[in-house]
Formats: sequence, structure tokens, C-alpha cells
Amino acid sequence: MVHFVGAGPGAPDLITIRGKKLLEQADVIIYAGSLVNPELLSYAKEGCEIHDSKDLNLDEVIEIMKRADSEGKDIVRLHTGDPSIYGAVREQMDILDESGIAYESVPGVSSFCGAAAALNMEYTLPGITQSVIITRMEGRTPVPEAESVEALSKHGATMVFFLSSGDTKRLSERLMNAGMSGDTPCAIVYKATWKDEKKYICTLESLFETAKAHDIKKTALIIVGESVAQSGYEKSRLYAPEFTTEYRKGTDADA
Repeated sequence: MVHFVGAGPGAPDLITIRGKKLLEQADVIIYAGSLVNPELLSYAKEGCEIHDSKDLNLDEVIEIMKRADSEGKDIVRLHTGDPSIYGAVREQMDILDESGIAYESVPGVSSFCGAAAALNMEYTLPGITQSVIITRMEGRTPVPEAESVEALSKHGATMVFFLSSGDTKRLSERLMNAGMSGDTPCAIVYKATWKDEKKYICTLESLFETAKAHDIKKTALIIVGESVAQSGYEKSRLYAPEFTTEYRKGTDADA
């Protein structure tokens, strides 16, 4: 059986308990070495067969899975963060379906959660925004026209850009040309939760210079939106003294 396991954002103790147990039991581990913290491989048992997929194409990855499954081995496909976000897992699953090989998905902590933790940030501040857009700029792989940087910026939600830190100049220019203020708060979080994590608060206008000054070109998330400032928000109504819930009677419930 193949287990698609989310490795978490980086820190080896941020993998789920289930994911760790599967790593400990696996006969074969295929991990994304360009993104997954190699410290996670310390959970592998002695004699475990380990493959780094950064050197492999899709067919080669599948061939390892097929061969291991035919030998009755337990396989972990270890993806960075949560496999459901930019994990390229569906194409693997479709081939496994065609081959009659069983598989399951084990969620992980996404790097966008790790970035928020690094900043002690709440994405969804009342009165500021209640939505988070997870997206990326197009590069060698396109994005749908309706999901362009310009189109998504119109929503006013917090925007988290994956796979876009290599061209912060174009990103900031496109957002400002679409109508966003150059004063819009931004954050750059490099390798969230790793030992060499770096984090910087800036503005949309200074985004490129900030990334350039700290030589950040990859493995970083860009967060754009008023929520980055973590100010000017309204307190949650859920915890207001007068707010009645299923579990708590508000102070003005009988008024």
C-alpha cells in the first residue's frame, strides 16, 4: 500500500503522529528532497529503502511504487506540507488506480500555517478579512485566467503566494498595477519552522527590495494583505460577554 503523507512545514516534530508512525513502519520511503526536511528520515527503521524524488520523473516514482507493492512492501510517499496543496498527488493516484494499487492520504500541516505561526499571525481578523486566498503566480506552469494575480487581488482577502518568491518584483508590480496600494502590508517567510527560518515584514512597494536585501529567491511564502499588520481589527463576537452561544448564556440574554 502507498501512503501519501504530509511532512509538515519543515520542523521534524510538526509531522502528525499518524505520519510519524507510518514513516517508522515503512519499508520504502520516497520523499521530495528539494523541499522535505531530511531530518524526518531519522524516523525510518533500519533497512528502509529511501529514494529522493527530486532526481526522479513521474514514471520513475511510479515504477518504484509498483515494484515495492508487488513485493508486499509498505510505501510512504512523503510530500512537503500538506499533499493537497501543490503536491502533484492526483496524477500519481490516477496511475495507482489504473494499476490496482491501494493508497491513502495522510494530511500534514501546510507551510502557510507554519508561516502564520512564525509571525504569530491570524489570517482571518474580524473587520479586516475573513478569507484566505492560497495561490501562485504563473511561471512555467500556467494558472487559469480567472485566477490571475490581478483578478484575485480584487477580493481584498489575505493572499498567500506559494512558488512566487523568485520574482517578487513582478508580483508587487502586478498587484499595484491592479489597484493595490503600495502601502499594503506584506510578509516574507523563508523556510517556515525550519532551523534557518527567516521572516520579514514590509510593504507591497518594498517587497522586492526586502527580498533582494536578504537574498530570498525560493522556499519562501509571500503574504499580502491588511491582516499582516495585525491591527485595526474588531474583537470576536463569539467571546463577547453579551453573546449567547449553545454553551454560554450572554449577559443580555434576558434583556
